[in-house]
Amino acid sequence: MAITLAERTDGIVINADASQVYRDLRILSARPSVQEEARAPHRLFGYIDGADSCSAARWAADAAAEIDRAHAAGRVPILVGGTGLYLRTLIDGIAPVPEIDPAIRESVRALPVAEAHRTLSREDPDAAARLAPADTSRVARALEVVRSTGRPLRDWQAERHGGIGDRIAVSAAILLPDKARLIERCDRRLAEMFDGGAVQEVAALLARTDVPDDAPVRRAIGVPEIAAMLDGTLSHDEALARARLATRRYAKRQYTWFRHQPPATWTRKESFSESDFEEIICLLG
Repeated sequence: MAITLAERTDGIVINADASQVYRDLRILSARPSVQEEARAPHRLFGYIDGADSCSAARWAADAAAEIDRAHAAGRVPILVGGTGLYLRTLIDGIAPVPEIDPAIRESVRALPVAEAHRTLSREDPDAAARLAPADTSRVARALEVVRSTGRPLRDWQAERHGGIGDRIAVSAAILLPDKARLIERCDRRLAEMFDGGAVQEVAALLARTDVPDDAPVRRAIGVPEIAAMLDGTLSHDEALARARLATRRYAKRQYTWFRHQPPATWTRKESFSESDFEEIICLLG
């Protein structure tokens, strides 16, 4: 849909998916194919090496620059992707949290998540109440911020700056397909990925000695499961089943976030299917 819209509007397709930024995971992250990319200019797809880390702030700065370049060339920037944090950072700006003390970060990240959440309940009760006790990354982030800066993360987030929302008009459509159909398509696509090169893709990534074990690219859905298959811990079918479960859980979180978090003025298309294609194109065009 994004490519078709770009073809009709002389647009440029800009990636807004946290996994598709990595060069190493074309297949497993479902990046556009070479043939699809040839139909319209694409930006921020596979532009970061797996040895590097891409944060929401880094992507937002890169996306803002690509949007400005597209406008300067008289073209339409078309953002597509499902990473809500990236989009929110781009539009609303970034919280000016200072650099975290490395020693504090190391000590926090070493804590079991249950202990980290209990500690957060004492040091930032509001954050602990908002976050799921098993949400390792967000619990650790909230705890390291309050310990390193002496202020809760929410206080910093209230001071966001650098977003494009106050200078660029955004026309947005959120597509919420039928959940059963969504899960069926996710399951089918994962099987196609496993049989279509994703296993070899992960094997090549794991063979790289310059990519740390905790690199974000190695946490992408499908990578841990295929890695376990490659080392003999899981069978092919077990790895596929676990990757499907992880995808379903992620799709559920995405669905909930995009239904409730973006501005109410954004168009939400419930039970979207291919028959609604032209209607969505008209809404955005």
